[in-house]
Amino acid sequence: MDFRIREVRSPQGAKKLSAERAAYFQLMQQGLSNEDACRIVGVNPKTGRRWRNGRRPSGRNKAAPPVRPVVPPSSSSRFLREDERIYIADRLREKATVRAIAAELGRSPSTISREIRRNRTVGTRGQWHYRPYAAQARADGRRPRPKPRKVHQNPELWDFVQAGLDRRWSPEQICHALTAQFPDRPEMHVVHETVYRALYVQGRGELRREVARALRSGRTRRKPQRQANCRQPRFSDPMVMISERPAEAEDRAVPGHWEGDLIIGKDGTSAIGTLVERATRYVMLLHLPDGRTAEHVRDALVTTVQTLPGNLARSLTWDQGSEMAAHKSFSIATDVPVYFCDPASPWQRGSNENTNGLLRQYFPKGTDLSSHSREHLDAVAAELNGRPRKTLGWETPAERLHKLLAA
Repeated sequence: MDFRIREVRSPQGAKKLSAERAAYFQLMQQGLSNEDACRIVGVNPKTGRRWRNGRRPSGRNKAAPPVRPVVPPSSSSRFLREDERIYIADRLREKATVRAIAAELGRSPSTISREIRRNRTVGTRGQWHYRPYAAQARADGRRPRPKPRKVHQNPELWDFVQAGLDRRWSPEQICHALTAQFPDRPEMHVVHETVYRALYVQGRGELRREVARALRSGRTRRKPQRQANCRQPRFSDPMVMISERPAEAEDRAVPGHWEGDLIIGKDGTSAIGTLVERATRYVMLLHLPDGRTAEHVRDALVTTVQTLPGNLARSLTWDQGSEMAAHKSFSIATDVPVYFCDPASPWQRGSNENTNGLLRQYFPKGTDLSSHSREHLDAVAAELNGRPRKTLGWETPAERLHKLLAA
């Protein structure tokens, strides 16, 4: 590309040189040196270096900050581009915050922070500067694969790891022991993922049995740790989350929306199902004498829900326990949709959690729950439904349910 040398050689200011600046960056991207690009555009080489590395406005230039090239937000590449690194350098010279730079580039703040920390140039006195072309060279140098592994490069480190595995320590225990025993030797510090990768890479052929003996899981291949949005679905049938539950269930204005859960007995071998109606706190108990598999829970739920009037069977909210794997067949049999709580969010079934605490007076933890008969469960539910509740204005759940049905 051929640009005309400026005819007006007097100082023009940053804003008036915006076209020349844009042309300068186009020439630099084509591989020209700073001197050649400045000669073609018609500016001093020092001006080109200031455009490339940025400069903090001061004195009379404070009112006219340098014009930066527009960098479109990155959406396709996981790696920073060279023009993004130039943009980071310009903004750092202007004392912009990491979060502001990240927002302007459409990147995560941690990406920008990590880029500055890893690729900055540190001087002899400890001061540092971020130089975009040097940063790009460092990033390109790190990218080729495969790389030599830290554990294999250091015989002393590998011997320590091997000794820990012989003592049946986990990789995480080994890494903490390394930090404690060699606090001032960073070359002896690794994270447990590094140890895992070293083991699985060497675990080929005859070494597979050795690796399987060294790790408690017995696996000879690494199981990837997926991000939350990449994990496999909990059940084969898609779940409908609680965020899609009708508003009438949230404000407890309409009866018929239930919360459910299991209380587990001794050694996890027995269970009792609990159902609580959100508007009235009315309780129903599921008899599970044969176990708590998905099929057993589904059959007990179908039997119980089919005893209710149609206007009292509107929805069911449950946690993501494996006992609800047959939720779709339950909904088909009863025409009652099932909504699932978010992981580790028991407060989304607050009425049910509170009722389970009350039921522990009758079914203490560590006892065999399969010994209770259907008649005994009905008696316990009747006693709870006849107990006055403060949240109901000291009415009982049975009285409140009767009023709602009459209305």
